[in-house]
Amino acid sequence: MKKIFFTLILAAAALACGEIDKYPGADDYAPDNGNNEEQPAPTPEETTPGAFTTADIGHQGLSYIWDESVIPEITINVSVDEWNKLLGYYDANSNTKEYIYCDITYNKNGEVTVVEDAGIRLRGNTSRRRPEGNWGEMHTANNTDWRHCHFGVNLRKFKKDSDHEINGIRKFNLKWFKDDACYVREVFCYDLFRRAGIWTAAFDVYCRLWIHVEGDSEPAYYGVYEMIEPYDNKYVEKREKWFGSADGNLWKCSWAQNPADLSDENAVMGEDNDRDDFTYELKETEGNFTDAKAQLQDFIKKIKGKGDESFYKWIKEVCDVELLMKTYAVNVALGMWDDLWNNGNNYYLYFNSLDLYDYKVFLIPYDYDNTLGTSNAYDPAKQDPYNWGDRGLLIERMMKFEEFRNIYRDELKRLVDPANGLMDYSSATKRILDWQSKIRNYISNDTGEDMYIEDRPASWGHIGDYHLMSSDNNYFIVKAETINNMK
Repeated sequence: MKKIFFTLILAAAALACGEIDKYPGADDYAPDNGNNEEQPAPTPEETTPGAFTTADIGHQGLSYIWDESVIPEITINVSVDEWNKLLGYYDANSNTKEYIYCDITYNKNGEVTVVEDAGIRLRGNTSRRRPEGNWGEMHTANNTDWRHCHFGVNLRKFKKDSDHEINGIRKFNLKWFKDDACYVREVFCYDLFRRAGIWTAAFDVYCRLWIHVEGDSEPAYYGVYEMIEPYDNKYVEKREKWFGSADGNLWKCSWAQNPADLSDENAVMGEDNDRDDFTYELKETEGNFTDAKAQLQDFIKKIKGKGDESFYKWIKEVCDVELLMKTYAVNVALGMWDDLWNNGNNYYLYFNSLDLYDYKVFLIPYDYDNTLGTSNAYDPAKQDPYNWGDRGLLIERMMKFEEFRNIYRDELKRLVDPANGLMDYSSATKRILDWQSKIRNYISNDTGEDMYIEDRPASWGHIGDYHLMSSDNNYFIVKAETINNMK
């Protein structure tokens, strides 16, 4: 790892001489940000009382990387051979998890860190794409058909030492704002989880991304991305005092070959690898897969098989019920329909012990881009929060108990109460407009995709007219009406 402090004189000179083009009305897209237009510095976000922040964890690298007051600049430098490997991996298997070698340049307010021989791979489920050209085509220098896609960066993939970290951070995910013309949905969602005190939610910030393939005359500017904290063993270790232990089993749960609705102990389960996708995928364990699988299977069997009185007693023993119900209240307030309850998809589970029966289990929120009015199911602002879906047996069973329902309902009402500044129309739109003002000049990019900020949900959704910034059919206003009518 190399840290470099310098003023980018050469880049500024090149810009002044016209050697670096600029998009009309946009900031310079060279990775050194050597433009003549001075942009207003981002300001720290307002902190909500009770919010969970990086300061609560107290990890220097977490606070450095996921610093909301800064929009860092990331450049991925990769050889032609390695880039073509990535394209070939995608052609052979569009769900590939194979890494290639690259160098990462991370620029935070002029403090530049270079990590050589890092690893990068493609990410995404239905959103996974080829980052350049069509099937079978290799890299075309200086006449490239660039495409937005999601990336996973592992600084220590190939060399596992302290030089392959940034202040102790080893991994981060880079996510493009697919189908979100507002450039804000997932950022708003994770932020709301943390503001509501849900300490399981990942940290995320805006960043700017460039990709420079060796031999190209200049880096390709990919635009504004979201940089997200991954769910892995380091995520668990940083929250050990909340989880109670870092020596457990972390599962990614998603609709792969079956819905991950916690109703079938025979659903496909497997260990994370570079090839396969599983409904329940073991990401991290301090034990072995066989025992972890038996633990998850027993958990599902008990959700299915216990009588109401036995289930009530058991779930309070193995789960922080208040945290779970509050997590799900935020999930439903955000209109997350592609979830455990409705679609058997998009969450993690962490068991804080390797013991087959003696553990605490935590549901971790994940993947919130199709939210806040974007839906391919029902109307997410008007759907009855007590009847969010017909899958997710765990949540269905918990909703039978008045004690649990009251926690859920009260948290929903707290979220939309203007006195709390969480998700009422005024506070929500203010945060959105503040975020957009910081990134607006950086949106235009070399892919030619997602070039503007627009107030609309995804075009493929069947609910196509919710707004986030204006009061006309505003998602936050309609959602608050639905929640306030709950009994």
